[in-house]
Amino acid sequence: MKRLVFVCVFSLTAVSAIAQFGTNRAAAALTSTDVTKGLKEALTQGVTKGAQQVSKLDGYFKNPEIKIPFPAEIKLVETKLRTIGMGKQVDDFVLSLNRAAEDAAKEAAPIFVTAVKDMTIDDAFAILKGEQDAATQYLKKKTTPQLKEKFKPVVQASLNKVNATKYYGDMINSYNKIPFVTKVNPDLNAYATDKAIEGLFTMVAKEEKTIRKDPVARTTDVLKKVFK
Repeated sequence: MKRLVFVCVFSLTAVSAIAQFGTNRAAAALTSTDVTKGLKEALTQGVTKGAQQVSKLDGYFKNPEIKIPFPAEIKLVETKLRTIGMGKQVDDFVLSLNRAAEDAAKEAAPIFVTAVKDMTIDDAFAILKGEQDAATQYLKKKTTPQLKEKFKPVVQASLNKVNATKYYGDMINSYNKIPFVTKVNPDLNAYATDKAIEGLFTMVAKEEKTIRKDPVARTTDVLKKVFK
């Protein structure tokens, strides 16, 4: 997700320059409202493009940083299935988890955009003065409940296409009947939904941190005015 927070952080860098160099003529011409507007424009463009990247085919599945694995709490179940010749079924199941995440990620962009539009001047400057993942944390706080609400039905529909939900439920319920084992959660939808959202924000945080350190473009009028 090369562009998810790419444009956003350029705005952050620009506004930081304004705060630090008050005598700079270009910066002096910008008001807090101008800066907030520029940040919103940049964030809107960035989150829209970024969401498109993870929602494309293999956006999760072929990205090792966010690929959703077989549930870790039942790793022994996966190992057993593979030893008895069911490796393909396990692989198909993992693929279905990631396809579900890719389908659900299509719902992320409009939710992010709404959060950006609701941003106040105080929010904007808090992001500027915050940690390397301040924008990510802002979006996480503002959007996680809505993302879960939107993702769950999409994930469920996607998993149902390949009977992944039934297969997983039957498998876990059987496992839980084994004496002395630690019982696990058979709620596949919750697992896939949480992992999809976790992966989304993992990429947001990574790009935000990287681009805060290395801005290379000016994509809004605000940025061009500050750095000209």
